[in-house]
Amino acid sequence: MAEAHTTFRAARDLLLAQRTDYDAALAGYEPPRPEHFNWALDWFDAVAATPQTGPRTALWVIEEDGTQARVTYAEMAQRSAQVAAWLRSLGVRRGDRVLLMLGNQVELWETMLAATKLGAVIIPATTLLTAEDIVDRIERGAVRHVVAGAAHTGRFAQVPGDYTRIAVGEAGNGWTAYGESRSFTGEFIPDGPTRGDDTLLLYFTSGTTAQPKLVEHTHLSYPVGHLSTMYWVGLQPGDVHLNISSPGWAKHAWSSFFAPWNAEATILVVNQARFDAPGLLEAMATAQVSTFCAPPTVYRMLIQQDLAAWRDRLSLREMVGAGEPLNPEVIEQVRAALGITVRDGFGQTETTAQVGNTPGQEVVPGSMGRPLPGYDVVLLDPATGQERTQPGEEGELCLRLTGPGGRPVGLMVGYHGDRERTAESMRDGAYHTGDVASRDERGWITYVGRADDVFKASDYRISPFELESVLIEHPAVAEAAVVPSPDPTRLAVPKAYVVLAPGHEPTAETARDILAYCREHLAPYKRIRRIEFAELPKTISGKIRRVELRGREQQAHGTGQDPTSRASAQEFWETDLT
Repeated sequence: MAEAHTTFRAARDLLLAQRTDYDAALAGYEPPRPEHFNWALDWFDAVAATPQTGPRTALWVIEEDGTQARVTYAEMAQRSAQVAAWLRSLGVRRGDRVLLMLGNQVELWETMLAATKLGAVIIPATTLLTAEDIVDRIERGAVRHVVAGAAHTGRFAQVPGDYTRIAVGEAGNGWTAYGESRSFTGEFIPDGPTRGDDTLLLYFTSGTTAQPKLVEHTHLSYPVGHLSTMYWVGLQPGDVHLNISSPGWAKHAWSSFFAPWNAEATILVVNQARFDAPGLLEAMATAQVSTFCAPPTVYRMLIQQDLAAWRDRLSLREMVGAGEPLNPEVIEQVRAALGITVRDGFGQTETTAQVGNTPGQEVVPGSMGRPLPGYDVVLLDPATGQERTQPGEEGELCLRLTGPGGRPVGLMVGYHGDRERTAESMRDGAYHTGDVASRDERGWITYVGRADDVFKASDYRISPFELESVLIEHPAVAEAAVVPSPDPTRLAVPKAYVVLAPGHEPTAETARDILAYCREHLAPYKRIRRIEFAELPKTISGKIRRVELRGREQQAHGTGQDPTSRASAQEFWETDLT
């Protein structure tokens, strides 16, 4: 609809114009809230029809063997309309739930746009799901249609249900070949307007602590909400944007779908069976990537390379990190090598980017930045709900639901089918993220940790992230996770699980050296007193499962009474090394 397009463009253009003026962007931005809005029709198709954007590459996929696929905005608009008409011929209707289980391939973007045009509800799914996971998604998501890669259709043999089965690739028995859509000649005509508050996406979270939650987003909350993400990344029309993320998770929609196409940029995908830093850097240089987004794990692997040797070949303007907090040491190493400051940001599946270090602004070491346009961020006492306003005070990071800005556009509707959990997260006039942070006197927010991860040792509150940031400064440490380990005297002591960098061995001498470094750089009450060399358990979206590590500690050390017990031969205590 023309009015929806106009209001969306006006809000988008304001953020582009104030890309490096944070105060002006914050003051001038008013999120559009049209009654009717279908982002695929009212935004994507509209810009694809312009002479400026239509011929521009919308999607660029580079495979590991060097083959490439490039699709323009105009081609993507036409093709997604064809897919939408074809899906409708197979019975996909407005409001139907569509499970989408594809890798980073052109058909993923075609189907996302097509389903949006139809008004269907998309349930993105990672290709790593087991048959048991799929059963849960089919049942709780009330799925009526499945689009999956041919390599993964075998898992559905164990998944009962009367749902349409569409295979991308060679279709087996009972599956319709997606390739048939290419010869479909029926015209796509929308069956009516799409309400902005209609459901667009249902995301199963990665489940770091319990059964995955089912997060509900609308045709406004992610498409419009991700204007904040576009602003944080610093995207501009014509950029080539590379995001390292797997389909099926919200971060993929953040930075490999909505944010770059909101900016009329090119989405670049570099497919690798296993992460290959030199191969990734080569592709970035060849494609002249201008903006880059990756989780901290990727940055920690990139700094193992001689990044400085790539400085003159790369065309990067912006580098950002999200998913988990980015350690200051990693930021400093990238800055020293490439001359670019990696800007941290914060958000959740439940929201778009809420807090971030934005282009052109001071980056305070260790801080994840300031509230992004469209969000009113407050720190609340978890017990009383009172706002923490003094500089340096810790509180739960929350989003105000009332006030001049109203409810944030980028916030989820709630947890689908779980009123109790939704009410708990939206209590006291604020959305509660479950993350603890502090704010300095100028408004910069620093991440402390998940509320469940912060712990006490000798009656002092310990932030795992703070200790992990010191650990990662040591050249032998590639990754680290800190959890409480039971101790009879102190209740608990900080213990670090460490993944070693290449060239370092899991020996007592290595442990001694790391612990000595921590003693020099941490206050005595924060001292890491135990260390274990081990792989870190992660969710299938790549987040560290500290809850599992805490469980290991309880199982291994229980009451903490036995000073001789060790979880493994690769666990070392301070007392072992003195």
